[in-house]
Amino acid sequence: MFYSVCVSALFSKTPLQEAIGLVKQAGYDTCEFWSWWDKDLATVKAALDEHQVRLSAMCTRFVPLNDPAKRQEYLDGLAETLKAAELLDCRTIISQVGQEQPHLSREEQTQSIVDGLKVCVPLLEKAGVTLVIEPLNTKFDHPGYFLARSDEAFAIVRKVNSPYVKVLFDIYHQQITEGNLIPNITGNAEWIDHIHMAGHPGRHEPFGRNEIHYPSVLAALKEAGYTGAIGLEYFPQTDPMESLQKLLKEVPL
Repeated sequence: MFYSVCVSALFSKTPLQEAIGLVKQAGYDTCEFWSWWDKDLATVKAALDEHQVRLSAMCTRFVPLNDPAKRQEYLDGLAETLKAAELLDCRTIISQVGQEQPHLSREEQTQSIVDGLKVCVPLLEKAGVTLVIEPLNTKFDHPGYFLARSDEAFAIVRKVNSPYVKVLFDIYHQQITEGNLIPNITGNAEWIDHIHMAGHPGRHEPFGRNEIHYPSVLAALKEAGYTGAIGLEYFPQTDPMESLQKLLKEVPL
């Protein structure tokens, strides 16, 4: 396992090229960010190469998968994202599934996600890229979002049944939504391709005053055979550099 710094969260007020350098200075060699379409990708690539930092993940365009009428728009966005991923040598694409669609039943929306992901598989396989769908909490951060529970996300990817479609398990979001973190992770580790972590309450540092005991959760994840990225997607209450350096001491992998 290895840490990946989400520069969109920790360095939101810092130009991306500079943020990538700060990631390296803080003692990390992997980063991730949210949107790619508002960035100069050539400049991003140059900064990654200069500082020898790897890009672990980024998002595809925010088009709802749970609305079949939007499927072609989703596929077009994914095709663009895969081109960007090739340029930046990024092997994981993060996808939200969309807000609730009031005109469709929950079953219809779930089936739309499954069907849409199945259509994505040949594109992902050809590119050698994994797409991860992300359950999000609807209580605080994402009211109205369709997919909140991890069991529903795992059921979806099992139906798709492809090594190129898995789940992003965000420990912060799932603590709020359902708790039961270690059993939910260890029972489904083969279907997890990316992890996010942040402290709760507040979505701040994942150490200190925090109801999630991350050393235990991460140890269980490692024992379950997970070897991928642990995305640090939190909003620091102190200087980001100090926060990242302290995290390496407080929650070593």
